Order: sequence, then structure tokens, then C-alpha cells
Amino acid sequence: MGPQSTPDLSTEASPLSLSTIAVIGLGTMGTGIAEVLTRAGREVIGIDTDEAAARHAVTALEAATARAVRRERITERERQDILARFRTFTDLQAAADADLVIEVVPEDYELKRQVFAGLDAVVRPDTILATGTNALSVTRLAADSQRPERVLGVHFFNPAPAMKLVEVVSSVLTAPAAVAAVTELAHALGKDPIAVGDRPGFVADGLLFGYLNQAAAMYESKYATREDIDAAMRLGCGLPMGPLALLDLIGVDTARTVLEAMYAESQDRLHAPAPILGQLAEAGLTGRKAGRGFYTYDAPGGSTVVPDAESPADGDEPAGGRTVTGVGVAGSGTMASGIAEVFAKAGYQVVLAARSLEKAEKAKARIAKSLGRSVDKGRMSAEARDAALAAITPAGSLDAFAEVDLAVEAVAEDLAVKQELFTTLDKVCKPGAVLATTTSSLPVVACARATSRPQDVIGMHFFNPAPAMKLVEVVRTVLTADDVHATVRAVCAKVRKHPVDCGDRAGFIVNALLFPYLNNAIKMVEEHYATLDDIDAAMKLGGGYPMGPFELLDVVGLDVSLAIEKVLHAEFRDPGLAPSPLLEHLVAAGCLGRKTGRGFREYARR
Repeated sequence: MGPQSTPDLSTEASPLSLSTIAVIGLGTMGTGIAEVLTRAGREVIGIDTDEAAARHAVTALEAATARAVRRERITERERQDILARFRTFTDLQAAADADLVIEVVPEDYELKRQVFAGLDAVVRPDTILATGTNALSVTRLAADSQRPERVLGVHFFNPAPAMKLVEVVSSVLTAPAAVAAVTELAHALGKDPIAVGDRPGFVADGLLFGYLNQAAAMYESKYATREDIDAAMRLGCGLPMGPLALLDLIGVDTARTVLEAMYAESQDRLHAPAPILGQLAEAGLTGRKAGRGFYTYDAPGGSTVVPDAESPADGDEPAGGRTVTGVGVAGSGTMASGIAEVFAKAGYQVVLAARSLEKAEKAKARIAKSLGRSVDKGRMSAEARDAALAAITPAGSLDAFAEVDLAVEAVAEDLAVKQELFTTLDKVCKPGAVLATTTSSLPVVACARATSRPQDVIGMHFFNPAPAMKLVEVVRTVLTADDVHATVRAVCAKVRKHPVDCGDRAGFIVNALLFPYLNNAIKMVEEHYATLDDIDAAMKLGGGYPMGPFELLDVVGLDVSLAIEKVLHAEFRDPGLAPSPLLEHLVAAGCLGRKTGRGFREYARR
């Protein structure tokens, strides 16, 4: 073969045709990418030095397409055509005719460099070389290649057939035509591509892995159990998986590699891998693939969690709680009325106290509307609605709490206001009544110290909207009595909420993990690394999040978000938790999110 000249890609007007694609590395990700490509009509050359991996890839494609036929998504003829488009080999030479090569070998720079060096000697000058890395430098791989303008990153998400996001990663050396060709391919595959620059983690993993790392550190510190951390993030944020279960799925060793790369670039302590990740990885406890990681599984590669030494025993609820029949809810806002509705529907007698009887009656009217919607949607009967409403007594003073067994405050998130209220509850409520605060960020013990009975005070952090959200963070202080904790756990069960236990420190579980992630998303925009829309799309499509970070920030309120981030920063003193200046500027300008019509985005005024 004589010498060939490499085309000048900077002058190419249209994207290149990518009909034959080689996939190098037929593990879970490589096999998934091969399925996506073959089902979209591409000829796929699967390459893996391990013949068993190649055979497994073929078997997996056969099984996936058979399921599609059973579900009538494709015909048997279409299935046979798909299978015919997938051929496997053990030698890089098989990539000679490929228009695009996607490598998804393990996250080891030297291994990837060797693959690219081998490809340089095999493929045509116009072939595009893509790395599937999410942690290593695309720019460095390109610089070490003989065709740097043809090298880019194409980051699929697992499982590739189901996840819509593809991050197309360009370095300063990548030709625009190569980016355009791969972007066009992603669209043709039914994916949603976003263009990102070359830095560890890119957008989705850059935000995701910091959050996963903080969850691992939280577990390592014994602040909360693995089950409670995972349940908190699933039920409190609507995430498809808890962070520790997700680490097991990704691979603890993989997560550690990504975090090491992120920390090397950012020097942000939030990215410094939690020591437990290294301990588990060194012990070979790398997650599902090993059969054990944070959890224990039925077999290596299995997905069914089996009991181990850390698993809670059946019926492992604390005993010896106090009797609760009457509940007082202090406040008249959305959260107070939602909590009162929850208790009333569960059969408790509820006193709803506000600063005036008029405000309390308005809050009850709000509950009536909410219950009416439930009846209209067939979620409850008219009789159940009437019984719940009859159980709620509005009051204009906390004096009405004289006989309640549990008093729950849901007033403004202001410590002075809450402390004044607890001082009043201490005088009004009978001995033995449990006093609970719904604070999301303030110290529960500071409320407790405003009373003469701090042992009776506990946190019950409901999530908004309280009738719909299943999670309650149960927050014990160092002074909370055991029977008070047992009482609240039992009450949560009766109102059909899922309690998670946590200590009295800033953010508890959910906000301590959620808000650093939101803050890091803002920093990405500040640094002009990605747009609001791309970041929101990345987290919804690549992480399965119900809302993108900027959608969520605007819903929560930028002022509320800033206040929580300041509390976290003040408590943990980590520079990485310092609120983003952009967030502070927006709050100073009165752009607080949907409630003001403008936050990170603008909204139509109602």
C-alpha cells in the first residue's frame, strides 16, 4: 500500500458517512453500543482479544433481539438482518474497512494508547477514531495518535440501548467535520448528543461522580446506613437508584479511577476519592461484577441483593414508643397544610394552628382542595375525604396544642422564629408530648435547647409536596430520648412514609448530597464549559434524573438554595462547598426562580 494523504477536514462541507463501525472491547458497554448500531442499520465489526467476550456479545445480541421479537418491536426477518450485520474478531486488523472506530476497553491510558497506535497502522486515513473514556484525556490520546484531527470522544451511557444521552467530546485538535459526522450518527441512532470539551467526567459524570463520592464518604463516616442513604436519594429526589447501589453497578474501581482524574484536574476535595473506594477496590470488592461491593449480590455479575452482616433484620424497628392519637401542626403554608393532610388521612386527630384563625382556616381550605383532587382522580373516596377533613381542627393559637401527643412545627426556616415557637410549645404541650421540627437545614438541637425538655425534641423532615413524597428524615440530636425516636419511626409507618435515620448535622442526608451537586452544575455554567440546556439534558438523559439541576434550582428557589449552601459551607468548611458567585448574584438581583418569574431561566407570569 502506497502512502496516502490525510484529507484537510477543516474544509469539508458536510459530515462524513459512517456506515461501517468497529467497536473495540466487547464488555457490557461495547456489547450495548454494538446492539444500538446494528439495530440502526450499521455494519458492526466487534473486536475483542478475549474470544469468550466476543461469543458473549453475540449471545447477548441474540437474546436482546429475541426479546424485541417477542414484544413485537421487530420482525424475525429484521432480527436476522440485525444479527447478520454483527461480526466479531480478535485482531485489530479487522477494523481496516471501518469508517468509525469506537474503543471501549478498560479505563487504562496505556492500554488505550496501544489500541490507538495499532489502529493508526490499520485504518484508512479518513477513518474517525473515538474513545469511550469518561475519565482519561481525549486530547492526550489525540496528541499521541498519527491523526489527532480524527480523534474525539463519544461517551455512551449504560445501558447503551436504553439511555438517550451521548456526549461528543472534542479536543483542541479535533476537526469540526469529525465532530459533525459523529453528532449526525448519534441523531441517526435516536440519541440526544451534546457537544462537550475535554475534561474528566465531561458533563454528566463530572456532576454525578462528585455526588457519588460524597455519598460514599457519608457511609464511611457511619452517619447513615447504606440502605438509608440510598432510600433517601430515591424517595427524596426521585432518582432511579441510590448512590451506593449505583456505585456497585458502575464498578467501585471505575468510580475511583474517574474521581482520581477529576481530582487531578480540579484539586477540589469533593473529588478526592473517599478512602473506602480505594479499600473496596484493593480488596476486589468492586460491586456487582465481583458479587460484592457496598452490597452483597447473589453471584458475580448478579443484580439481586442478598442479606449480609450489615443488612437490617426483619422487624428491626425500635420498640417502646409513646402513644400518639392527637397531632398538632404549627404553620399555615404549603408544607404545614400538606403535613396536616398526611396525618388526617392516616386517622389522627389534627390541630392546625396558625398565627390567626383566619390563616388556619385558609390552610384547611387548601387541604380540602387537595383532598378533592384526590377524589376526582379516584385515589380516595368521598367518605374518606370527609373523614379526613373532619379530623382537622383549625386554631389561631398554639394554646390549642395542650392535649396533643405530637407537635410538628412547619414555620419559616428561621432559627429565631423556630426557637421562639419551641419555647411556647414547651409551656403549652403536656408532659411526654413529642416536639418535632421539619427544618431542612437548621440545627435541631438549637430548637431543643429552647425548651426545658430537649430529650423530647426530634427532627421530622418531610419533603414537598408532603402528601406525595414518601420520605421523612428522622433527625436525632445527642439529647433525643430513645422512646421519642421509636415513637416517630412508628408514626412514620402509620402515615405510610419511609423513615431514614440521620444525625443532627447540616443538610441531613438529601440536602447534604443534593446541593453540592447543584452548586457544581452552576460552576460549570460559570466556567462556560456547558450550557444550562445541555447540563439539564445530560442529567435527565444520562443520569435518569426527573429534573435537570437548573430546572430544580428554579423550582426550589434560588434564595432557598443559597441559604442551604451557606449552611453546608459553614458547617463543613470545605472550599468546594462555597456557594457559586453566579448564584449569589442572581439572588442579589431578585431572580429567585419560578416564584419571581426569573431565575436561571425566565417564566411567564401567572
